[in-house]
Amino acid sequence: MSQSLTDPETDADRIRMKRLARLGQPAASSSSPSSTSASTSTSVLAPAPLSAPAPKSSPLSAANRKPESPVTTVPTPLKKKAVIAPAKFDQQGWENDVLTDVFRITLDPSVALVRGYDAVWLKAYMEDEAESFGGDLRMSVDRLEPAVIARLDMDVSSLVADEEYRPFLSRVPKEQTVYEYLVACWKRLNSAKAALLRKGYAPVDVQVALQVLERMRHLIVSYIGIYLMGPDAFPAPPGKEVGSPEFVESLLSLGAFSNPLFGGSSASEHTLDDGEIESFLNDFVRRFAPDDELPDVLSDVIRRLLFHPTLFKPEGLAATDSRWRGVVGALEALAVHKEIARMIVSMEEWLPANATAATLETISLLGPLMRLNVFGVEWPSVMKTYFAESETRPAADLESARNTLRGALRDLHGKLFKVLNVFVRADVQCREAVLSYFSRVVSLNSRRSGSHVDPTTVATDSFMTNVYAVLLQFAEPFMDATYSKIDRIDRLYYAHSNRVELNDETRINATSAVPPNFISDIFYLTLSIGHYGLSKTFDNFEELGKRIEDYKRSLASIEDDGTWAGTPLAPRMEATIKAWKDRISDFKAQQEAALTQLADQEFLFKNNNFMSYLTTWLIRYADPRRAHPKPFIELPLPREVPLDFRLLPEYILDNIIVYYVFVMRIDPRSMNVSGKEELMTFLLTCLSSTWYIKNPHLKNKLIDARVLYYGIFSWYRQEGLLTNLLNSHPLALKNLIPALMTNYIEVEHTGASSQFYDKFHARREIASVLRVIWNNSAHRRALSDEARETEKFIRFVNLMINDVTYLLDESLSDMTQIRAIELQMDDTESWDAKTQAQKREIEKNLRSLEGKASSYNQLCESTLDMLRIFTAETKAPFMAPEIVGKLAAMLDYNLDVLAGTRTSELKVKDKAKYHFKPRELLSTIVQVYLNLSDQAEFAQAVASDGRSYRKELFQKAAGICVKANLKSLTEIEQLRLFVIKVEEAKAAIEAEEELGEVPDEFLDPLMYTVMRDPVILPTSRQIIDRSTIKAHLLSDPKDPFNRAPLAIEDVIPDVELKAKIEAFLAARRNNNTAHDKSDDDIAMFDTAAVEEAAAAMDTNE
Repeated sequence: MSQSLTDPETDADRIRMKRLARLGQPAASSSSPSSTSASTSTSVLAPAPLSAPAPKSSPLSAANRKPESPVTTVPTPLKKKAVIAPAKFDQQGWENDVLTDVFRITLDPSVALVRGYDAVWLKAYMEDEAESFGGDLRMSVDRLEPAVIARLDMDVSSLVADEEYRPFLSRVPKEQTVYEYLVACWKRLNSAKAALLRKGYAPVDVQVALQVLERMRHLIVSYIGIYLMGPDAFPAPPGKEVGSPEFVESLLSLGAFSNPLFGGSSASEHTLDDGEIESFLNDFVRRFAPDDELPDVLSDVIRRLLFHPTLFKPEGLAATDSRWRGVVGALEALAVHKEIARMIVSMEEWLPANATAATLETISLLGPLMRLNVFGVEWPSVMKTYFAESETRPAADLESARNTLRGALRDLHGKLFKVLNVFVRADVQCREAVLSYFSRVVSLNSRRSGSHVDPTTVATDSFMTNVYAVLLQFAEPFMDATYSKIDRIDRLYYAHSNRVELNDETRINATSAVPPNFISDIFYLTLSIGHYGLSKTFDNFEELGKRIEDYKRSLASIEDDGTWAGTPLAPRMEATIKAWKDRISDFKAQQEAALTQLADQEFLFKNNNFMSYLTTWLIRYADPRRAHPKPFIELPLPREVPLDFRLLPEYILDNIIVYYVFVMRIDPRSMNVSGKEELMTFLLTCLSSTWYIKNPHLKNKLIDARVLYYGIFSWYRQEGLLTNLLNSHPLALKNLIPALMTNYIEVEHTGASSQFYDKFHARREIASVLRVIWNNSAHRRALSDEARETEKFIRFVNLMINDVTYLLDESLSDMTQIRAIELQMDDTESWDAKTQAQKREIEKNLRSLEGKASSYNQLCESTLDMLRIFTAETKAPFMAPEIVGKLAAMLDYNLDVLAGTRTSELKVKDKAKYHFKPRELLSTIVQVYLNLSDQAEFAQAVASDGRSYRKELFQKAAGICVKANLKSLTEIEQLRLFVIKVEEAKAAIEAEEELGEVPDEFLDPLMYTVMRDPVILPTSRQIIDRSTIKAHLLSDPKDPFNRAPLAIEDVIPDVELKAKIEAFLAARRNNNTAHDKSDDDIAMFDTAAVEEAAAAMDTNE
């Protein structure tokens, strides 16, 4: 095949050789006298020959010389070091050479030939300006700018048609842009400067040369700026993106994984490497900042950088090229320069006026970087790549995936903070811009904390969590262990500052012109972002768990109902099952992705530190001495809530509670390093001084005490996080028992719509805490002390008995109904006869009962156990007239259910499934009897229970306890003796009841029993027995007859009526009682009775 086209490089070499021959010059160098530049260039480029060292004298020759006599030692003066004259500096020659070397242009075609065409001969420019040159073709700084313009305007593709000129363009890269050319010039300029300083020229000559170099630098940087502003004004290779994108690509090389070691592109002559960008930016700032031209030059670069497509890739942080690191690195390098930082925050896109809560993270300059994270809703590709089918993968595999992503998250958060910290430290304008950005995030997302907010109308979890992570790092410097800066946080910030608006937020219990400080700004902004950001993210995480459970229940319902199998509905139902299983898998993957961020140890460590500091600050805020933690707060707090405390938004407390509930469930070990004492102090302060919180919903969340509940659980074979502190810290030993009792009472009326059920859960957790601390004698002493405050303790006891009564009744009722349904379903003939609709309704009812029964059984167990504990430690409050009768009736009734004829109704198939433990329940009830068996009032109350009491029940209960080893023989004997007391009391009561006709005025209007201590109610003027109204007021502080407010102190003793009743009883009482019977005749727990009870237990169990 014939070669129709010649290679430009080959042509260039051939023509160059001919031209050299015609000019009479050798191929390797130029000897033309007129070509001074060529010779000078050679001398500049060639290293100077090293001078030979002076010969040293030989020690041997010195030894052979004959000594002269006499020899006088005379000090030899030191020879002065020879002064080397500075190299001769030819300014014109050097200037020509350096301009040619740096810009690779020449006016002399012979120079281009000598240099092998690496310098372009500006033929057109020379022809146009030939007369002005006067035959002198040397380059000079005065001629530089028009020459550079000619070079920049050169379109290589349009000049190759000139065959004679084509060789002069052979070394010009065909795809080179103006930016690449100027960057190469800038780099060569730096090399020329370094070479100049090594030459050893005289200082005056060096200064002259440096001035020339600075003019060259000014020109290069100026034209780079001009090019960035208007790349269309210059020729460009076809199909190549030019202008600002080129500079952006240079900046992206600052990413940690963008260098050649990690597969990035290596630096070339016309690209900037990592070490050059800082110097390049310095030149930019020095050139354009004085005239306020930086916005014109760099604004588009900043936009293209911070809205770079790599930040919007579905892979996000997990992208294989990791170019997002380059964006952060570039922003970091730019922000170092105060002038650029000031320019960035002045851009319209820094905080767009039209931004909404949802769009801020995509249209503000920081938004795309701030939204990089791993949450599944925003980054489904990351979730699917790293956490797909998480339920079937090994834990180590998932942990490895999390650790990979956590490394990227930590790097992102660290770099974002570093960049913004540079902004903050730049000047007041930049600091204000950063704070305004955070403030705008808060104000735009004030609705994000709502329970029914549309997630598409607010910021994402990713964005808000990242903002919060950055603010945590800003807060670190003032959160020292000694709290030395805690008083610098402005107590009246919400009155002084408008950065955080509270229009839609209520105060905890609720103007000045003092300017806030930076510490206060960061502290309160972190609180706000924590509320609208992190707390809502925790809620979203919890919602995932609820949705998983909902789908599981629905799935189980469909799978258990196999009636659709083999019917036309089968394909549809199978598709639904698959879809729901996929949803469950997707939700679990979202959970794993969220935990990558939320359970990251470094993130939790920073959070724990901030929350510890926050709780300490909040308690110090309420401390009348303003001294906590040195010394510790005195509890409870004063009843009068300080005015400034009322100014605080309620979400501060809410943030703390939500965070600690989350961390205590997910990873309590993260608090082992620090924060335990602060958490305990905060809980005790809030639980002992609940009047500081008026919002019933917030109070309910606090009283629910889940943080305390989780704090006593054993984790990873270690005792609960707070267990040791609760059993040893002086503050806990003094205040925990009173606080728990106070909250047990107050949870009765929280004001929440779900208060009826919430109170049982809160009280179960209180009971769990009591079980953990009960072996501590100091806490038991505290209970005894608390029992002396009779009114409060009796209220507590009354509520506890009410709970046990309700829960036992509901629990045993549910178990009875479950057993009935099980028997119904076991009757195959009857079950098959029912329609499908009837079966589904029964099964639906069964599932509902199962859910309720499981919950009620657990609540009942914990509450009844608390009753056992308290009756063992302090008995007097249980003997109050308004209490003892209720307690006896409740115990007798449930003893009848558990040991009487109804036991067969409780024989469900799977007791463990419902957490139903009838033996343990019976044992606890018997123990309460034993605890109070020495109290005459209790025996009297049991004897008075005509509905449920029968001594035979106690015989059966004793038999079950012996058979199941629930009680010792000593305890069984103690129970027998108690029954004897009861029977004696019953005999006395029966004798008393033979009073005959009792006047109506002597009867209690509610209980219809003979009044012992009649009192008059002040507003309704009704007469009622004191014990009856006292019992009523424990649950309802109103007059039962007219609903007017009433306290026991308001009732009026009816002395006259009381005297009449006592006289009536004395005259009518029958003294012929059963007290003359022997103990064995009254109650004999003989062997036969025990064996009968044991046999019954075998049958029913």
